[in-house]
Amino acid sequence: MKHIKERRNQTVVTEFIFLGFSNHPQLQGLLFLIFLVIYLLTILGNLLILTAIRINPVLHTPMYYFLSNLSFLDICYTSTTVPIMLVNFFQEKKTITYEGCLSQVFFLVTFSGCECVLLAAMAYDRFIAICHPLRYPVLMSKRVCAYLAAGCWLSGLVNSLTHICLTVTLNLCGPNQISHFLCDIPLLLKLSCSDTSVNAIAVYVSSATFGVSTCLFTAVTYMLIISAILKIQSTQGRKKAFSTCASHLTVVVIYYGTINFNYDQPRSGYSLDVIILASVLFCIVTPMLNPIIYSLRNKEVKGALRKLCQGCILPNDSTVQINS
Repeated sequence: MKHIKERRNQTVVTEFIFLGFSNHPQLQGLLFLIFLVIYLLTILGNLLILTAIRINPVLHTPMYYFLSNLSFLDICYTSTTVPIMLVNFFQEKKTITYEGCLSQVFFLVTFSGCECVLLAAMAYDRFIAICHPLRYPVLMSKRVCAYLAAGCWLSGLVNSLTHICLTVTLNLCGPNQISHFLCDIPLLLKLSCSDTSVNAIAVYVSSATFGVSTCLFTAVTYMLIISAILKIQSTQGRKKAFSTCASHLTVVVIYYGTINFNYDQPRSGYSLDVIILASVLFCIVTPMLNPIIYSLRNKEVKGALRKLCQGCILPNDSTVQINS
């Protein structure tokens, strides 16, 4: 067959067939419209956040520097899976090449690992701002922020390269069907006819490092933050302190809630629809929610977005006349 070739009497997979959404062929058009709208909202929302932070000097602070990294990550993450999924809605056989599958795995692992570390760095930023406000300018200087952001991207990249190097050594001898709408390491391990013990260990180590440890770090950090906020005497002070980290805390809860729902469930005990739903929430819906959460719960972001929209709608001469 076209997707399989012989090499030294061994069958080798050259492309994969996605089975995701195959249970509902009559809903392909509706699903395409839904995911297209979600994707466009994700791109638009995160681009607005990036632009607002870029052009507004008030938002040139460590917290919004990390937020701009998060928005860029969400654009990259959702763009890794959604475009090919949208194209496949119009294909009778939803396929991806072997090289394309590895590329998708590489970017997914890179961006997901980077986001875990980035959310922890954002929690650390809020901890310093609330618990050590006098030392904040020194502990969260521009150089420190740049190092933290670079560390997030580098750690995700190293983690992804490790998994890819281990994955390319596997013999994928069929079948070539993936019960999903995307490529992922656990799914490829199921298709391998060679020893996957080293790959499995790498997956567990990666999950403990980027999933469990960052989640625990963020949880402990917020326990300290909440404890410090409760010690503030004035009600107005407590409200202001909590408002600075409410958006990030909401994003963290949604992110780790969806990632646990996606990866910590016993796959054999759930239908394909439930597995697909878990991945849709984590890979597609969450990147769309992040800019909405920050724009609704953060007054500074809301004000910057309002000014940005007004600047786009009103011509320059009208703006000058109103200001005068």
